[in-house]
Amino acid sequence: MKNISIHYFAILREKRGESSESLQTECQTYRDLFIELDKSYNFDLPISIIQVAVNDEYSLLEREIVDGDKVVFIPPVAGG
Repeated sequence: MKNISIHYFAILREKRGESSESLQTECQTYRDLFIELDKSYNFDLPISIIQVAVNDEYSLLEREIVDGDKVVFIPPVAGG
């Protein structure tokens, strides 16, 4: 089990109902984690449009999760 902290923004924060949480996961990659979270919180966004930042740097969804990571899943944001 790995302990990580997740921060949510925009539509993901609205769907989750929280701006952040700490959790334990057995997921191997951030792609796996997003899929697991989507099942729990019904984000209803295709993973192909999601970006991820790990420890304040953009990363790949295929990156292996490391205990203590701080992650932000970034949905597309419309401006105007």
